[in-house]
Order: sequence, then structure tokens, then C-alpha cells
Amino acid sequence: MVLETVPLGQTGLSVSELALGTWRFGRENDAGEVEIEEDRAHELLDAFADRGGTFIDTANSYGDGRAEEWIGEWLADRDRDEYVVASKIYWPTRSNDPNASGLNRKHLRGQIDCILDRLETSYLDLLYVHRWDDATPAAEYMRTLNGFVEDGRVNYLGTSTETPNAWKVVKANELARQNGYEPFSVAQPRYNLLDREIEARYLPMCRDYSLGIVPWSPLAGGFLTGKYGRDETAPSTSRAATDQSFADRYFCDEHFEVLDHVKMIALEVGATPAQVSLAWLLHQDAVTAPIVGARTVDQLEENVEATAVTLTAAQRTELREGTA
Repeated sequence: MVLETVPLGQTGLSVSELALGTWRFGRENDAGEVEIEEDRAHELLDAFADRGGTFIDTANSYGDGRAEEWIGEWLADRDRDEYVVASKIYWPTRSNDPNASGLNRKHLRGQIDCILDRLETSYLDLLYVHRWDDATPAAEYMRTLNGFVEDGRVNYLGTSTETPNAWKVVKANELARQNGYEPFSVAQPRYNLLDREIEARYLPMCRDYSLGIVPWSPLAGGFLTGKYGRDETAPSTSRAATDQSFADRYFCDEHFEVLDHVKMIALEVGATPAQVSLAWLLHQDAVTAPIVGARTVDQLEENVEATAVTLTAAQRTELREGTA
């Protein structure tokens, strides 16, 4: 199975139909254990590339910068121009320094250089603002971001959000249009069978502005893989056991009912629940490339195989109507 390429919104770029997420690269969990070490990170990158993957998603905060460093080391042995690399800026990078976070010019300018150094590259294909910064006027950060595009350090801009605020994207892009700045051309919202808040306003806005949509958490943090049961105690090493906010968000009867539908359709099409959940997202016409955050090569292969799963209109309707 080789991933196909799809257009990234109106950027003119083509990317693999799945993006590889690197959130766990170098990340220490609550027990102080690194979730994905460097050797495993490189194995995942190798496997992704071998299957036609070209779209790599990271951030300056992932693993306190280790994710970018490991990607940079991996890219050093390959043709950098064959890959579309995206990173993000927002979260604090120094403690007790109010200017070392957010989207103020000082933080953005300092971090873009750090990102490029860690990735061992002269440019980013895509730079996201990792969250909105209400303390910095949109006109200020759009002007700064535009400077990165003009000097060649960044090719395109995007916005990654947890709370889908369509009006903030519209405001920023209208300011960019009025001033001749580079606008946001890619959106990275949370979107899956359970988290569908974007369908009311955010998704229509993305369509109107022809933004590419690169969803994060396509498997609802692992809930939609089917590894959790209604009346089962979550394994002590699982996210449900170590992250109370995750359990609070997803562990309810309505969501387990959705999962029941996913499992039934998985049996019908001869796929896994994770593959059906990803296939549903891939069938959404506005979606460009979901970000998969596999821990192992086997999980990555399972995710890639989801691109071959075909769901009928009736099955897609069943999944949609069975969601919370």
C-alpha cells in the first residue's frame, strides 16, 4: 500500500493523504518515561516514507524540541525537498519569561530560527500558529508571519486550534488581504467521529476560504481504535488511566454507542475500528490529510491501510447519525 498525494488547499503543494504526527517523539509521560525514543522515531519516519508519506507534522514544543531535532537528523540523509514539513509556534519556551510564549514578535522571531536550526533546514513548508493569542493583535502577528514568508524561511501559513473559532481565522485573513500579507491557507482543527464541533461554522468557513484541512486527533486520542470497553478497567499504562481529562472527554455512553457502530461496520468491511474511523474522515470532501500519531510501525501500517477502505453512503450515514 502506497499513499496517494492530494492538494493542500490552494497552496499548490501536494502532500501524502496522511500526515505523520510527531507529538510523542521525545515526550515524557507522567511516569517520566519517553513515549517514543529516537530510534523508534526514525523507524516510524522510515516506514512512513517507504509507504509514500511526504507530509511530516511537528512543533517546537514536541519533546521540548527533540522531535524537531530527530526529524532534522533523519532529513539530513534524504532529499529535503521531497518532504513537506510543518511546525508550530505558541507554547512557552522559557519559564518565568512572559515574552517567551504566544505570538508576539519577539517570540515568533526567536523561535523560527530555533525551529530551522533543529530541523537542519533553511525553510519550513508550513508554519502554524499553535493556538490563538488574544494578547497580541492579529495585525501584529500576521505582519510578523508575513515577514517569514517574504524572506523565504516559510512558504505557507496555517492555524492549529483546539477551540474552533472561525471568526478569528476570518479576521486574520481579512487583515492579511487588506495589507497584502500572506494569509492562513491551512487549518488544523481537532476532528473525528466524536469531536465534530467544526461542522457548524468552522468547516463551512474553511470551504469558503479554500483552506486545506489537516485534522489532528482523528482517532479521538485512541478511543476510536476500540481498545477501551464500557465495563473494562483501562490498562494502567493507557492514556485513559494516566490522563483524566481524556477519560472525562470520551468515556460516556453516547461515545461508546458511536464506537459500537464503528465496530459493526468494521466487521462488514473487513477492517479494524481505527481504519473505519480514519476512512470516515478521509471520505469527508473538505479534509486534506488527517494526522496519524502511531506509536509503532505496525500501528502506522494499520493507519496507511485505512486509505484503501471504502465506505458506502449508507455506512457513512450510519456513522454520522450514530455520533454524539
